[in-house]
Amino acid sequence: MALGYAASYDFSGLSGSDLPSGKVMDFIELLKPGVMTLVVFTAVAGMAIAPGSIHPFMAFVAILSITLCSGAAGAINMWYDRDIDAVMTRTKNRPIPAGRVSPSEALSFGVILTVLSIILMALALNWVAAGILAFASFFYIFVYTMFLKRSTPQNIVIGGAAGAFPPMIGWAAVTGDVTLYPLILFAVIFLWTPPHFWALALYKNPDYKKAGVPMMPAVKGIASTKRQMFIYTILLALVCLVPYVTGDAGKLYLGGAAILNAFFIYYAVKTLRSSSMKPAKSMFAYSIFYLFALFSCVMIDNAIAGL
Repeated sequence: MALGYAASYDFSGLSGSDLPSGKVMDFIELLKPGVMTLVVFTAVAGMAIAPGSIHPFMAFVAILSITLCSGAAGAINMWYDRDIDAVMTRTKNRPIPAGRVSPSEALSFGVILTVLSIILMALALNWVAAGILAFASFFYIFVYTMFLKRSTPQNIVIGGAAGAFPPMIGWAAVTGDVTLYPLILFAVIFLWTPPHFWALALYKNPDYKKAGVPMMPAVKGIASTKRQMFIYTILLALVCLVPYVTGDAGKLYLGGAAILNAFFIYYAVKTLRSSSMKPAKSMFAYSIFYLFALFSCVMIDNAIAGL
């Protein structure tokens, strides 16, 4: 369940010989640890703001389940996309195209971790959290990776829904249900995904064209992509106001969200107006910081409100 996040940290430039216990590190690389960091962090935020309490050990088990399932989806994604990865500069040194891990090893690794993580979540926490975890993994692997990614420029828009589930999973791990607040956080990540990923796609457009992946810049053009990024960024800023309007978050969150979204809009405008790819790179980097910072505001605001 790499969940649609772009590879915010890239370990693909390292070969097994550069790393201690090379084979072990190759399997860790299959889990997409950089992507996993964002997934786990937003899931922890969902757990932190959920009403009620959870035993620290159970919280650890929930986080472990989410971590393993996210990484497993990344491994299966690398197995399926090994032909694309071999062509693209950004991914050609990943374990499978580089020949350090066989496709069958990667697939077995991913499937086993997926099954174990979902069962662990179901038995240790509850079936609601396990069900959402399973659906998110299914959506990312079968709907996004195997269908949408190679068939439509809307791949990351629809497929990005998979990356929006972690706050819901974290919330459900504590409460056993899903209410409005985690659904709002789902919407936040859903709207964040297109400008985040398309910023990467803009300056990696030659790679995607070479691999035949119908990313938005390659199909609809750079200008159209930039306009859509700007629209999604504005929608994101508006949806970020909803937790305050509904009373789920307070003024500290509102202030933090306002500042973070102001900068996001600034980068979107710079990207829209510039003929250079430099603003797109800056926007992509900022988008990663943005999500960490926004969900930090969510947790800090909730903690202060509980004092």
